[in-house]
Amino acid sequence: MTYTVPRFTDLEVGAVVAKADLTVTRDDLVRYAGASGDFNPIHFNDAVATSAGLPGVLAHGMLTAALGLQVITDWVGDPTTVVSYETRFTRPVVVDQVKGAELSISAKVARLDDEERTARIDVTVSAEGQKVLGKTQAHIKFSA
Repeated sequence: MTYTVPRFTDLEVGAVVAKADLTVTRDDLVRYAGASGDFNPIHFNDAVATSAGLPGVLAHGMLTAALGLQVITDWVGDPTTVVSYETRFTRPVVVDQVKGAELSISAKVARLDDEERTARIDVTVSAEGQKVLGKTQAHIKFSA
């Protein structure tokens, strides 16, 4: 993805500033487990996941949250401008062994503070048409 670095003065409340459709695969879960140290078998073993009452192998919640944030940092161009990022995990992301899981991510301007030159960006992350994260917000500080 290629983004133009945004300027605060060009932002409008309600404007969608970034979108992405991503596929999370079982290979992604293995790589994330290695990077994060989270080797809970519900993230790679179908038998363990279903015996725990889950619908299948689940993506790590923090991976899902990170993918939402990645769309923001790609758009803004400088990850150090992200002052804060928060979310709530509302629904698991089931990762099919063959097809993976399709995530749809959208970010829009929710609030602008002219004095502080900050923007609150609300992020929606969905899988199979249902939101999987709730109250997902990034606060961005602009210099220009």
